[in-house]
Amino acid sequence: MDYKPLKTGNLTAKVPVIQGGMGIGISLGNLAGTVAKVGGIGIISAAQIGFKEADFNQNPEKANLRTIQKEYEKARKIAPDGVIGFNIMVAMRHYEKYVEAAIQAGADLIISGAGLPMDLPKIAGASQVKLAPIVSSEKSARVIFRYWEKKYKRQPDLVVIEGPLAGGHLGFSVEELEMYEAECGNLCHGSVNSGSENRGKKKYEDEVRKILETVKIYEEKCDHEIPVVLAGGIDDTSKVKEAFALGVDGVQVATRFVTTKECDADIRYKQAYLDAKKEDIVIVKSPVGMPGRAILNTFQKKVRAGEKIPHSPCHGCLHKCNPAEIPYCITDALIHAAKGEVEDALLFCGANAYKATKIETVEEVIQDLFKA
Repeated sequence: MDYKPLKTGNLTAKVPVIQGGMGIGISLGNLAGTVAKVGGIGIISAAQIGFKEADFNQNPEKANLRTIQKEYEKARKIAPDGVIGFNIMVAMRHYEKYVEAAIQAGADLIISGAGLPMDLPKIAGASQVKLAPIVSSEKSARVIFRYWEKKYKRQPDLVVIEGPLAGGHLGFSVEELEMYEAECGNLCHGSVNSGSENRGKKKYEDEVRKILETVKIYEEKCDHEIPVVLAGGIDDTSKVKEAFALGVDGVQVATRFVTTKECDADIRYKQAYLDAKKEDIVIVKSPVGMPGRAILNTFQKKVRAGEKIPHSPCHGCLHKCNPAEIPYCITDALIHAAKGEVEDALLFCGANAYKATKIETVEEVIQDLFKA
């Protein structure tokens, strides 16, 4: 199967793959730069990006803003001509400042989810940065397109559809995830063999087609193409082919890039993926109520048993967080993960993380995903 380059405006990635943003500290400048160098779109996660800075505990906002520039420069040095962007969550405190810092750094693209980025065009202003909302349903896509058109007279430059097999925080309620799992058997764990599983698989494919139809309507209105990228559970050539058969223009892949030499995470984090079994991949509830997908480890077992994990002073990461009420601090848990302190960590992952068997290079992963 021949794949066309992924184009949005004046940006072109010769390989139609976006490396998904992974925070805290999993996709930074090294991974994003390497993906961009190989021909994909490299994405730096802005989530608590300054966690290694000496003043992070005292002033996380300043540390994060400073590190956005540092990590972008690191990525750009690796890929002078590559496409490099940031993933910035709507749920983050100081969201506007982080978007502005990414634009000032020189980002080609901003991908934004964990909430609907309704006012992202306002923050971006007249800059040339490309804007890409993450959606999981036709309804959310329609809301964004209508609002951006009415209030800002513009449309997204690219759309990322994130399905139920994705990792980290998910754009579905727990009930929706349970519905997909009930309807598709083991689909939510990456298996698509039985009749019931194929029915569930088809159900989300129908949602993807509805989103594509919505995008098509607005493409005709603005008279230019709006590429659509599909994410969630895409970990091999067959999944890439299935995605393109639906009519999307590219795929977003995250989990496969964790177990690469160039990934910014500690080797012990990568080893946790290699050691994980299928039954270890579970749906978890973050401290701020959002469902996510992670590896079941000692830390997660404590949380599930109702244990309240002591945490550091608040680092101001997410809007909907009350430090006095949370069972654990998500910043602490994800920093433990990035540092390789895996038994004290929240180990976010995609549904197929258990399939990882070896450490590869970014180039090897991309070649494998897009092989004939």
